[in-house]
Amino acid sequence: MNYQETTAWMFKQLPMYQLQGASAYKKDLTNTHLLINHLGNPHSNLKCIHVAGTNGKGSTSHMLASILQEAGYKVGLYTSPHLKDYRERIRINGSEIAEDFVCDFINSNKTFFEANDISFFEMSVGLAFDYFAKEEVDIAIIEVGMGGRLDATNIITPLVSIITNIGLDHVQFLGNTIESIAFEKAGIIKPEIPVVIGEYTAETKPVFEAKAKETNSEIYFAADLITEEFPSDLTGNYQKHNKKTVLQTIKVINKQTDFSISQNNIETGLLNVVKNTGLLGRWQQLGTSPKIICDTAHNKNGLEIVLNQIQNEKFEQLHIVLGVVNDKDLDEVLPLFPKNAIYYFCKPNIPRGLEALTLKEKAAQHGLKGPILHSVTEAYKKAKESANPNDFIYVGGSTFVVAEIL
Repeated sequence: MNYQETTAWMFKQLPMYQLQGASAYKKDLTNTHLLINHLGNPHSNLKCIHVAGTNGKGSTSHMLASILQEAGYKVGLYTSPHLKDYRERIRINGSEIAEDFVCDFINSNKTFFEANDISFFEMSVGLAFDYFAKEEVDIAIIEVGMGGRLDATNIITPLVSIITNIGLDHVQFLGNTIESIAFEKAGIIKPEIPVVIGEYTAETKPVFEAKAKETNSEIYFAADLITEEFPSDLTGNYQKHNKKTVLQTIKVINKQTDFSISQNNIETGLLNVVKNTGLLGRWQQLGTSPKIICDTAHNKNGLEIVLNQIQNEKFEQLHIVLGVVNDKDLDEVLPLFPKNAIYYFCKPNIPRGLEALTLKEKAAQHGLKGPILHSVTEAYKKAKESANPNDFIYVGGSTFVVAEIL
C-alpha cells in the first residue's frame, strides 16, 4: 500500500476515537502491552516527558519541544489529533515522520494488528515509539490521547509527568465530576517520578496530592510559580498558564536529570515554537482586514478563554464560523458565545460531525443566529465575503473545523 492507501486503511478499518467516539475507547492496556512486546519494547530505552490534561497539552508539548531543540537536543514529539496530515502526530525536531516509514511499519505489522484488534491510537503510539527508538532521539515528548490512566501512552516511565489542567470533557469515558477526571489524569503519575501540575482547583489538588503521596513523587504546582514573563509566538491568552507549566518542567529537568537548558534556550524556544515544531491552530491569524483568527479550543474551559480574548479585540462586526462534533454538550458551551455575532453554521466533514441544522436550531435557543452552509469551506468563504475590513472573523468550535480551513 502507498501512503494514501495506508492511512485510509488506518482510518477506516480500526477504531479511532476522534472520528468514531465511544466505540473506540478501550478499558485497559492489555492490547498496548501486547503490541509493544510484539515491537520489541521500543519505549524502554526512551527518555520521555509525559503530558496529560484537558486543555493545553498540545501547546505545552510543543513549547517544551522547541526549548529542547534550542538546547541542541534531538527531540521526538508525539501529539494528537492531526489537523491536515497524519504525519503531524509524529515529528523529530519539527520534521514529520516520512511517509515510507509509516507505510513500512503498517505493512510489516498489518497481520498482527488485524489478528489482535489493535486500535488506531494503539498502533499510532507503537509507531511513534518505534520511530523515536530507531532514530535515537535524545528525548521524546509524549502527549496523552485521552484521560491518562488507561491511555495507550501510559506504558512509559518518564523523566517527569505533566498534568496541565482539569475540565469536564469526555465525561462518558472519564467520569462526570472534576474529581473523577482528575483521578484518571493522575494515573500517569509514576513511582518516584516528579509531577508538574499546571492549574489546580480546590477539588483537584487533593486528588493530585494523594496520588503523589502514594507514588512517593515530588509534586510541583506551576500556577504558584512566580517568574518573569517570557514572550512567545503563541499569543493566545491561555498560553500564560502553559508557559508557567513549561518553565516549572524545565526547572525539574535541569535539577533532576543530565539535561542542560539555559535561560537563552528558554527565551528563543518560546519565541520560535511554530517555526521549530510546526504547531498550528492555536490563536492562529489567517488574515488581516478583516482580522481572521482560528483556534482549536472546543470545550468550556478552552472556549471561555478564547471568547473572552475575542471580546478584547477591536472590530465593528463579529463573524463566527462554527461547527462541532455530535457528542458536544451544547447547553454547556453555547451560552459562552456572544449574541451580537453573525454565525455561519457548518458540519465538520467527519462521521462525528453534528449536522449544521441541528447546531443552528440549538444555537437559536441561546440567541445565536446565522445561515447554514453545506461545508466548513463554504461557511468560511461566506464569512469572508460578508465581512468588512474592520470586522473580525473567528473560526472554531472543533479541531476538525480548523483543520478544514488550514
